[in-house]
Amino acid sequence: MKRIILLFLISMGITSAQAQRQMEYLARGLVAVQAGRDSVFVSWRLLYSDPDNAAFDIYRQADGSVPVKLNSSPLTQATSFMDTAQLPQGKYTYVVKPLTRGEKGSFVLDRRDDGKPYFILSLHTPENYSPNDISPGDLDGDGDYELVVHMTGVAHDNSHNGLTDPPIFQAYKMDGTLLWTINLGRNIREGAHYTQFLVYDLDGDGRAEVVMKTADGTTDGSGNVIGDATADHRDANGHIVRGPEYLTVFDGLTGAALATVNYQPARHPETENPTPEQMEEVWGDGNANRSERYLACVAYLDGVRPSVVMCRGYYTRATLAAFDWHNGKLTQRWLFDSDDHTPGNEAYHGQGNHNLSVGDVDGDGCDEIIYGSAVIDNTGKGLYSTWLGHADAMHFSDLDPTHPGLEVFNIQERFDDAGMNFRDARTGQVLWKVTSVKADESGSDKGEGPGRGVSFNVDPRYAGNECWAFGAGINGMWNARGQKISETTPGTCNFAVWWDDDLLRELLDKNLVMKWNWNAQTLDTLMVAADCRSNNGTKSTPGLSADLFGDWREEIVLRTTDNQSLRIYTTTIPTQHRFVTLMQDPVYRLGVAWQNVAYNQPPHTGFYIGDEMAKPVKPVLNLVKYKK
Repeated sequence: MKRIILLFLISMGITSAQAQRQMEYLARGLVAVQAGRDSVFVSWRLLYSDPDNAAFDIYRQADGSVPVKLNSSPLTQATSFMDTAQLPQGKYTYVVKPLTRGEKGSFVLDRRDDGKPYFILSLHTPENYSPNDISPGDLDGDGDYELVVHMTGVAHDNSHNGLTDPPIFQAYKMDGTLLWTINLGRNIREGAHYTQFLVYDLDGDGRAEVVMKTADGTTDGSGNVIGDATADHRDANGHIVRGPEYLTVFDGLTGAALATVNYQPARHPETENPTPEQMEEVWGDGNANRSERYLACVAYLDGVRPSVVMCRGYYTRATLAAFDWHNGKLTQRWLFDSDDHTPGNEAYHGQGNHNLSVGDVDGDGCDEIIYGSAVIDNTGKGLYSTWLGHADAMHFSDLDPTHPGLEVFNIQERFDDAGMNFRDARTGQVLWKVTSVKADESGSDKGEGPGRGVSFNVDPRYAGNECWAFGAGINGMWNARGQKISETTPGTCNFAVWWDDDLLRELLDKNLVMKWNWNAQTLDTLMVAADCRSNNGTKSTPGLSADLFGDWREEIVLRTTDNQSLRIYTTTIPTQHRFVTLMQDPVYRLGVAWQNVAYNQPPHTGFYIGDEMAKPVKPVLNLVKYKK
């Protein structure tokens, strides 16, 4: 009877902490990559569906020969293996077989004497464009990821004038097969704040869709035009402040538009063609600066099915609209507006970041949106606001394992007492903070507070993540309890990646992976991605960092200097640790989905990873396999 009641509640859009989240099915994800001249590093996913005591055998087969078992006893620790046989050049098939239930995996390695520890994905880059942000999704339903690449040409920030090139999106299989191209057209401006794209299986059919803001003249992957192909809504300064706005769901495999509705949140509550004076009244400026700053995410608002949340504004007015894609229909679930005169909503005015995060902060099984210094509940109502204001960077996870629940580390883009702040994710209680100050009276620190801040576990001497920021008189490093542990600030304040053999996180900046040497207080370089470039100017972010395949450690995707290919770097360092693939952790998977949004931030798991960690609690998932 309880099960019947639960199924009924789910069918009505009501859920509980015990309900199963619909999540993509993943295959074994076996890969083999050369680790030097004479070794091959083989790794594969431990899956959510595997038993805790899962063990594996691994085999290698040369063309026309009998498979050779490589392990002398079942592999029960790391889901990786170093094949040290000095093999001649040629093609070798590696196969991993679980000894209990579960799927096997296979991979064909073309071994060469000059083999490198990365995979190359050749691109069809449009002329005068370059590959920028990337998002993964299983577009064809085979259990492995494809990549959706945002190709950028001439771009401008909101505060700058000038025409831009149309944003272009392309989807690729890992072998370089181009699946489709979508051109958003001249009525979508190019820049970090305009186009936030989401790649996710939203309707539970086992294949991912792609969702983004569109406009008159957008051409889908099948060559069909959305709206009026002849319309040009750009003003003399290149800004787009008039004309219809749309939200479109595209088929992930073909790029064809499946459904298009009016975009929400709208630029003005009453008209799609507001005057500058009307925009000034609503947003605080009339030149499309604050009103054209967008964010987006995927969130399980009912605890069962994923929803799309499209957002507009954070410096002043903050608006969020949730949509569901189900049974071929795109419908609006709710709309939140900090300035709609709903009592209490004024507390959310001006609290957003250039990024966001998603997770269940209150333990009800449904996701909330961590909107900078505030949190919006799954119901579309405000959960709490800290009133600390706007920031450029934020991190959300179990940052302090000694404190119950999850935490948020944020910075504050102004000179005030919470330049760095660390709070309880459920209640918003600020647990500790660090003041930001101007460097001196001459104004040598001309910013408005720290522009960057991070929270990563890099020092094994302290439980939890270490925190630091750049600028605004904040120098040194703090532990998760708010104690200053070093006067030295690491030389990077950007991304991070699980890369080597321990449970600490390494630092990723530009084309470098670095290890924080806590004894010498220096950075040691572990990997240089030669002939590769990072993205987004001084932000120096990768195209993507995520656990794309292999064991639980992360891959790094960078563009080559000629913009004609991507390199997917994967670690070849043996480890004894193993986890279920991070992509089957809800907080991490949703973090990868929003990683491309505005000022990119790295994904975090919903559980703490470190030497003193507790065993992660498995989420309750409903893995959806594509039915051909």
